[in-house]
Amino acid sequence: MLDVQIIRTMADSFASIYGDLRMLIAIVADILGFFWIWQIIAKTRQKVKTNETARKATQTIARVAIFGGIATILYTMPMLQFKIAIFPSFLEFHFDEIPVFIAGFAYGPMTSFLILLVKTIIKLPMTSTAGVGELADLLYSSAFILPAALIYKKSRTMKGAWIGFSVGTICQLIASSLGNMFFMIDFYVFFFNLPEAVLLSIAQVANPKITDIHYTMVLYGILPFNLLKDAAVVLVTFLIYKRTEVVICKKI
Repeated sequence: MLDVQIIRTMADSFASIYGDLRMLIAIVADILGFFWIWQIIAKTRQKVKTNETARKATQTIARVAIFGGIATILYTMPMLQFKIAIFPSFLEFHFDEIPVFIAGFAYGPMTSFLILLVKTIIKLPMTSTAGVGELADLLYSSAFILPAALIYKKSRTMKGAWIGFSVGTICQLIASSLGNMFFMIDFYVFFFNLPEAVLLSIAQVANPKITDIHYTMVLYGILPFNLLKDAAVVLVTFLIYKRTEVVICKKI
């Protein structure tokens, strides 16, 4: 009996490792594909220097490929995500918005949206929520990054950056709170056939103040989680961007 249990445990471990390797291979293939396209574009740029529109188009594609690849890795690799005990266990930190933020500040809101779109499309084949979770992430990240990038584009100063960060954070908190309260939580309950009582008990392990899966779940779970995550993203983005702005804007 013990041998059977050991064999089953080993089989489960190998299956998990195999699944992670398949995901890693798929992601690496996507990233290599992006960089292959970028190399083709870099060679093509020499032939289109006289055409300003074509030059800008190839430059945008190259930027989307580079930052989209980085964002995809941060978005899809489980080892780059983590949980915090004070929040419900189904909420995970992932910092894929940092490279998108940096690109948005450097090149404008349209480039950042294209990166978000690329990241989402690559993740869709790996979805466990029929694509709904990924589309929700696209909406929330757009609400976070696009207003900030647009404001910074019009006022490229320290004040403009922090106003952009503040407005983007407020927009993201509103979008994610309302989206979860009125749709996403109910969708997950339905899609995973998860009893509300089970979901509530999971949330209450982290915070006993959560007494229902809508209002208090958002108020004491999702809202403070997103506020902390947004603050971390903003801080890291600010520290990285100010030190690399000249290089990023001139070299890519």
